[in-house]
Amino acid sequence: MSKSGTYLIGVDVGTGSARAGVFDLAGRMLGVAKADITMWREAGSVVEQSGNQIWEAVCHSVKGAVEAAHIAPEDVAGISFDATCSLVVVDEAGAPLAVGPSDDPERNIIVWMDHRAIGQAERINAQGHDVLKYVGGVISPEMETPKLLWLAENKPETFAAAWQFFDLADYLTWRASGSLARSTCTVTCKWTYLAHERRWDDSYFRQIGLGALADEGFTRIGTEIVEPGTRLAEGLTTKAASDLGLVAGTAVGAGLIDAHAGGVGTVGAEGSPTDSLAYVFGTSSCTMTTTQNPVFVPGVWGPYFEAMVPDMWLNEGGQSAAGAAIDQLVAFHPATAEAAAEAAKAGLPLPVWLADRALEKTTASDAISLVGEIHVVPEFLGNRAPFADPHARAVIAGLGMERDLDSLIALYVAGVAAIGYGLRQIIETQAKNGAVVKQVVISGGAGAHELTRQILADAAGLPLVATEAEEPVLLGSAILAGVASGRHPDMTGAMKAMTRIRQSYTPTPETAALHACRFAGFEALQQAGRALRAYS
Repeated sequence: MSKSGTYLIGVDVGTGSARAGVFDLAGRMLGVAKADITMWREAGSVVEQSGNQIWEAVCHSVKGAVEAAHIAPEDVAGISFDATCSLVVVDEAGAPLAVGPSDDPERNIIVWMDHRAIGQAERINAQGHDVLKYVGGVISPEMETPKLLWLAENKPETFAAAWQFFDLADYLTWRASGSLARSTCTVTCKWTYLAHERRWDDSYFRQIGLGALADEGFTRIGTEIVEPGTRLAEGLTTKAASDLGLVAGTAVGAGLIDAHAGGVGTVGAEGSPTDSLAYVFGTSSCTMTTTQNPVFVPGVWGPYFEAMVPDMWLNEGGQSAAGAAIDQLVAFHPATAEAAAEAAKAGLPLPVWLADRALEKTTASDAISLVGEIHVVPEFLGNRAPFADPHARAVIAGLGMERDLDSLIALYVAGVAAIGYGLRQIIETQAKNGAVVKQVVISGGAGAHELTRQILADAAGLPLVATEAEEPVLLGSAILAGVASGRHPDMTGAMKAMTRIRQSYTPTPETAALHACRFAGFEALQQAGRALRAYS
């Protein structure tokens, strides 16, 4: 019997790679492939990428995933994309435009973690426009309007020549379908679109210095705003289908920011989406809390309407550096070179190798006993939530003269616990303002290890659950493809049909007091770090 049109493709473009996964209608992944993407860094917090190179990586990944799944292109019913919230700039011909000091047009993406627009963000915040209520009261340099303002002020020729400014997920759906429609997820979370009122606020753009966009009727940032999973145009164009190795007309679903795809791929697995905080733990970390009604939490982005789950509101937090913070932390230790060599021999990433070594010494729940007096606040790239402070920096206390592997393991475990305390801080802040959750549902490669998951549950003080999906972010995009292709009636139905809980991690009562004590120390050290900036 023919299985034509019974498979879905989800594509995830993260900070360092593009991945594609083929799924059946029950959410089982049949094939996956990956291609690395290049990132350029320069002084002044400049971080850039290439839209053309990312598209090539996406095409390579999709072809590889289809081959690995042993299906034919005509078997694919739909495809959708998620991506980092990075800014893509193209001219009227769809060609890339230079966005930085290199003047290289191929470098046409300002990456989400690029903080060149801190000054612009601070000026916007000082003006206190009413739309800032929907970004936690403080706009971040990671968001798009500060970056657009930076372009207007520092690269006016690029700003003037730009035909479209895209969030990366919307750029990919445009490349795939030719549709200029934007997802409510991208423009609401990162561009200040007021989805609950279905409008841009002209006065905000005029006040901050981007009145040109309002004068044009917002044609360069989106006049058609649709829900994630909406079928776009006539599906894949002939050119895109050829690039991807698929069939023209295959359904293309409006996409999501990558973290939000992780939320879609997890929170529907058990109970109501409002019971679970979706926690995506990768290079950065994102927390997503779904509520029936808007909840205003100072320092936590949102509330955003229909940015993830239809007819519901979303609060978004997390940290700009999470997995990357662990990498940075252990890089300081004298034993890291030796440990990295051993990890390479074993074919493992260094954090995974360190987690394995920790479990050789003790159980996951007792690993916190290894850290001794080491305390870490891993805010290497600022505090995204709940303080919305891009100037915050990491603080490490309690280090001695030890240079051995045991002390490196202790530092690593302290860092993972600190990520958990940052999560706990967000959960408690949201709860005080009315957004209460019962459990954390995890996704993301940095949170895949058993040790990491148990430490996070213990540090945050809530049950943590993992879904069956090996790649829940990819699954989230595949869910959108299922909606766009009509293989599932709506996102809620698709989430229920395609997600299931695999394992739960319960906080350990025996270590609760120690974690509570260390959390108090975390907050005290965090406050000390802020106070010390006055002496800089």
